[in-house]
Amino acid sequence: MFKIILTHVLALLFMVNVKAQKRPDFVPFINKQHHWVDSVFNVLTPKERIAQMFLVRAHTNLGQKYIDSVAQIVEKEQLGGLVVFQGGPVRHANMYNTYQKLTKVPLLITFDGEWGIGMRLPDSTLSFPYQMTLGAMQNDNLLYEMGREVAKDFLRIGMHFNFAPVVDINNNPNNPVIGFRSFGDNKQNVARKAKAYMDGMVDGGIIASIKHFPGHGDTDVDSHYDLPQLNFSKTRLDTLEMFPFRQLIQSGAPAVMVAHMHIPAMDATPNIPSSISKKVVTDVLRNELGFKGLTVTDAMDMKGVKKFFPNGEADVMAIEAGHDLLEISENSARAIDLVEKAIKSGRIRQTDIDARVKKVLASKYWLGLNNYRPINTNGLVSDLNRASTKSLIQRMADASVTLLKSNKRIQSFDTKKSTAVVSLGIKSAQEFERGLGLQLSNVTNYYITGEESEEQLQQLIKEIRGHKQILMAIHDDRLRPRNELPIKEPVKKFVDRIAGRRTITVMFTNPYALNAIKIDRSSAILLAYQNEGFMQRAALKVILKQLKPTGKLPVTVNKEFSYGKGL
Repeated sequence: MFKIILTHVLALLFMVNVKAQKRPDFVPFINKQHHWVDSVFNVLTPKERIAQMFLVRAHTNLGQKYIDSVAQIVEKEQLGGLVVFQGGPVRHANMYNTYQKLTKVPLLITFDGEWGIGMRLPDSTLSFPYQMTLGAMQNDNLLYEMGREVAKDFLRIGMHFNFAPVVDINNNPNNPVIGFRSFGDNKQNVARKAKAYMDGMVDGGIIASIKHFPGHGDTDVDSHYDLPQLNFSKTRLDTLEMFPFRQLIQSGAPAVMVAHMHIPAMDATPNIPSSISKKVVTDVLRNELGFKGLTVTDAMDMKGVKKFFPNGEADVMAIEAGHDLLEISENSARAIDLVEKAIKSGRIRQTDIDARVKKVLASKYWLGLNNYRPINTNGLVSDLNRASTKSLIQRMADASVTLLKSNKRIQSFDTKKSTAVVSLGIKSAQEFERGLGLQLSNVTNYYITGEESEEQLQQLIKEIRGHKQILMAIHDDRLRPRNELPIKEPVKKFVDRIAGRRTITVMFTNPYALNAIKIDRSSAILLAYQNEGFMQRAALKVILKQLKPTGKLPVTVNKEFSYGKGL
C-alpha cells in the first residue's frame, strides 16, 4: 500500500515539476542545432529517417489483436509517432509503454483533443465545453487555464501533441464538419480565443497545432468523405479565412495542420487538395506567412485527399509539398518506400528530408523525450479527474450561458408559483429538470418525445397553459449538437404555441438551431449551447437567480440573433 501511495505522489510531483518548467520558445528551438538531435539522426538508417515523418493510427478499443498489429508496424518501420483514437486511459498508457520499448527514438504521441482528452476517451475522463460554447465567453483567461489543464492531462497519460485548437471561422451555418468545433464566425474572437487556448497548452509543456489551414469554416462538404471546393478569391482568403492563422503564427504557433480542400485561387491544379499542394504549404504557409514551425497533414486516409491521388501518390506529394509530419498514411510502409524512391530519382531533395527530420527530432527533444520515462498507471484515472479541472469546466460553462431575450421574466420567476416544466428531446429528467424539482414547490413536468399525436399535443397545451409559469427546455440529446433539431412539424407547432409571454425558453442546443423552431414570442430565451450536465447546471443557476449570464452569441444566426448579442 505504501508503495502505491508513494508512486502516486511521485506522479503528482512529476506533473507539478512539468508545470513549473519554462521551456524555450518552440519554433526557434526546433530550428537550431542540438547535439542530441544530431546524435540520434546519425544512428538512423535513411529509411528510418523518413519514417520519423509518419504518424500511425492507434486504438485500445478494437481488441488486443489490433494493438499487437500496430506494435508490429511500429517496430518494423520505426515510425515517428502515433495518432491516438478511442479506448481507455489506463489501456492507452499501457499501450504507449509497450510501443515506446519498440523504437530507437521515443514516439511522438498525438491526439485530437479539441475539448480535452474526453473527446476520444469520454467514459472515464473529463471533457471541456465545445469551442462554439467557449466562443461566447468574455473572459479569455479561462481558456488559458483550460490549455494548462489539458496539458497536464496529456503529460500524465503520456501524450505530447494536441491537434487543437480549431481556428476555422464558421461562417457557413450548414458546415457539416466544423460547426460547434469553431469558436464562431468573428475572426478576431476566433483568433483571441485560440491564442489563449494554444498558449496555455504550450506553456503547460505540450505542442499545439492550429487547424485546418487555410480555413475549413465555409465549406458544405466534409473532407472525410469528399474533396471540398473553396472558390474564393485570394483577397477573401487573406482577409478572412487566414486571419487567425496569420495572427497565431506571429504569436509563435508551434504547428499548423493543413486541410484537404481544393482552392483554385491558391493552386489551380485540377482537384489538388491544399494538404498536398506545394503552392499552399511552401509558397503560402511557409514563405508568405513566414511559418517555421511543424506542418502536419490532416489524416491521409481521408477521401478528401486519396480520392484523386490514390496508391500512395498523395503521401509523396505531401512530402514534396513541404510537410514535416504525415498523419495516418493509408499504408505507411508503401509510403516510406515511395518517398525513398522519390529521393533517389531527384524528385525530392535529400537535404530537405534531413532538415525536416531534424525538426521532428528537435520537437521530441523540446518535449524532453531524450529523457523518456514510462507512464506510471497507479492513480491515473483519479489524476485525470481532478477537482480543479471540474471546477474550471463549471466556471467556463457559467461564463458561456447567454441570455438572448428579456431578463425581466427570469427576475420575476417565482419558485413557489405553479410551474410547468416542458422538456423536448428527452424522455425523463436530466440535471436541469432534477435541479428544478428540488427548488420548485409546485411543479409539473411534461416530456415531449415527438411520438405524441396532434390531439395529445392539443390537450397538453391546455394543461400547460393552466400554470402560472412555463419553463420550456429544448434538449439536443445527440452525441454532438447539430445545426438543426430532429423535431417533427406537429411538435414545432406545439413549441410555437407554448412559447408565449409566460414562457422562459432554455435551449441546450447548437445556436444555429434557433432557426429550426419558432420561439421568438417567449418572454425570455436562454441559450446554453450543448446538453452536457455542466451547461444544464449553468442554466439552472440563471433561472434561480444565482448567476448573472455574461455570454455573448459567437455567431450570427439570423437578423434577430446576431454575433455579440447577449443581455
